[in-house]
Amino acid sequence: MRAELWLAWLVLLWPLWLSRRPEAQCPLWMRRSLLLLLALLALRYLHWRVAFSLNLTTPLAASLSVVLLLAEGWLLLSGLLPLLLAWRRFSDGRSEADAAQSRWLASDWQPWVDVLIPTCGEPLPVLERCLLACSQLSYSRRRLWVLDDAGRPEVAALAARYGCCYHHRPERRHAKAGNLNAGLALSDGELVAVFDADFVPQRHFLERTIGLLLDPQVGLVQTPQHCLNADPVMRNLAMEAWLLPDEESFYRWIEPVRSSWRAVVCAGTSFLVRRSALEEVGGFVEPAISEDLVTGMVLASRGWELRYLGEKLSAGLAAETMLDFVRQRQRWASGTLQALRLRQGPLRLKGLSWGQRLAYLEGALHWFNTVPRLLLVLMPLCIGWLDVMPVRLTSQAVVELLLPLWIALLLSVGWLNRGSRHALLADLPGWALAVPLAATVLASLWGRVQPFRITPKHRVQGGGGIAPVLAAPLLVLLSLNSLNLLWILARLAQGGASAGAWLGLLWGGLTLLGLLVALRACRDPAAGDPTPWLALTLPASLQARDALGHPQQLAVEITAISESGALLSQPPALPQGWRLERLQLLAPDCSNLLPLPLDPRPSHGRRLAWPIQRDSLSARQALQSWLYGRPGAWPERRAPAEWRALAALLARLIRPDWVQQDQLSLVPQQLGQPVASGPLGESPADRGCR
Repeated sequence: MRAELWLAWLVLLWPLWLSRRPEAQCPLWMRRSLLLLLALLALRYLHWRVAFSLNLTTPLAASLSVVLLLAEGWLLLSGLLPLLLAWRRFSDGRSEADAAQSRWLASDWQPWVDVLIPTCGEPLPVLERCLLACSQLSYSRRRLWVLDDAGRPEVAALAARYGCCYHHRPERRHAKAGNLNAGLALSDGELVAVFDADFVPQRHFLERTIGLLLDPQVGLVQTPQHCLNADPVMRNLAMEAWLLPDEESFYRWIEPVRSSWRAVVCAGTSFLVRRSALEEVGGFVEPAISEDLVTGMVLASRGWELRYLGEKLSAGLAAETMLDFVRQRQRWASGTLQALRLRQGPLRLKGLSWGQRLAYLEGALHWFNTVPRLLLVLMPLCIGWLDVMPVRLTSQAVVELLLPLWIALLLSVGWLNRGSRHALLADLPGWALAVPLAATVLASLWGRVQPFRITPKHRVQGGGGIAPVLAAPLLVLLSLNSLNLLWILARLAQGGASAGAWLGLLWGGLTLLGLLVALRACRDPAAGDPTPWLALTLPASLQARDALGHPQQLAVEITAISESGALLSQPPALPQGWRLERLQLLAPDCSNLLPLPLDPRPSHGRRLAWPIQRDSLSARQALQSWLYGRPGAWPERRAPAEWRALAALLARLIRPDWVQQDQLSLVPQQLGQPVASGPLGESPADRGCR
């Protein structure tokens, strides 16, 4: 057995060596060898679990032991499925887009593009941000359509201000899919772009995507979703600098992997589609809650190619409260699982290859993982409450089987997904989502489908706090687990505990820590201003007047900026009697941005505010355009080392709340790079609304 022990630990040198090298620069055989190693370690561990670890001493112990085995087996095998899909060579589509854009610029193909913007009650500032960016798209052979399912007169006026066609359908049937199909019936452009009302495209979005549709077999081009604000898990834990949103892993790794199987997932916004392809499949699939996912699968089944361009060409708003975040994920889960029962779903849809079907099914099976994860949270209770060990675990099995597998996973996950997520910390949302998502999955199995519901955006949160519907299950689990640990400690103190008591103590302690983190992540802070703040370092000049009224200038450095103000690296040292008037940004790509008028009220230390809302419309539009519309503004971050992020998380758990109260929730941004413009063609005004 000593040879097996040495072999089990020697194989860890391979993922350790690979983890220090960028995955994108390694040859394909290296990734495949790591995938094979992980699969062998997982299957070896599962063989031991089935053959040697079951506790069959009593019917109760046998039942609990089998349940735990099924939960572990499901999670491990479902985790191997995306590894199997990653066996093929894949890319993020940027080099293909570069070549396609060059061919398009050399051609005379300038198709008309209808830009559809579905809206249903979003706040006007959010919608206006989208319309401003769409009206500034540099490709001019396009027409904007505001599809208003709320029928608000103020939205019609806003659409007219930005040169958009406006449509309100009398009956709101089939939610977003019906709204988009109504827009398709009114428009006639050869191509169709779709942006949710809270998304802001960059000016060159169409120029980067149209070229891929030169290939007549390409029916749809999907780009990543990026968020202007931090999601509630990152914000509530004050971990914006340490955690990455879960969409990073999906768009940086999962979508490119599925692209290699011709199974790109249409994400519902920030995509460009060929009208003839949509007409061939009857438009967006209306019976589906996740009309984007199902419509994409139908297109793929008809032989259309779905391309993925992994370049952040737009940004939208993440859910702003933990309750909204949970409900959004519940809707996604319900819609994806509903697709399994539809005739247009991956189980019944004809025309899909086995690889496409497997790739789409993996996305649905992912949601079932919440049930076994919840079982793993409950299993430590068996040791204290029932004095039953659900697994026969020996020190030899831990050293030779369990630790090598989990250490290999810890070393490999971040490398495989190109630094887009951690191995352990990425599951933080899962602790808070465990009970609500498990309930949604079980309800979906019974045929209950959640109705389409828009995630609220841009709201003042008042005093913050935690939603009772989220706190209640976590508090119950915390209470049960705490009593379980006290029971185990009491038995250890009396010397009458079973051999597995120490395992129960470790398992229960880690579960308790996870539940405490989940409870803390569910507590939303008070938020008076919902405007996103961006972490961006750039030089600026403060324009002021001295005590005699003479103009003066001070060089300063900005570390964060938003539509409502800026944060300086150091408070401005103003002599007595000086008065700040304006702030001029000095970045190379903001030369057209006018000096921003400062709020006449005294500034709060390093933080400056400007009354853009009360100033000219042109100043506000210029700032928004520069903040969100410039090319290359959104960086691709790599997740920091997991042990450092874990240390930062533990430090935040013991930090008093008042330390975090005045901190801004910042999303990183970069200055970006200028890009070449494509053909301008006719003016958008050349083709009117019908």
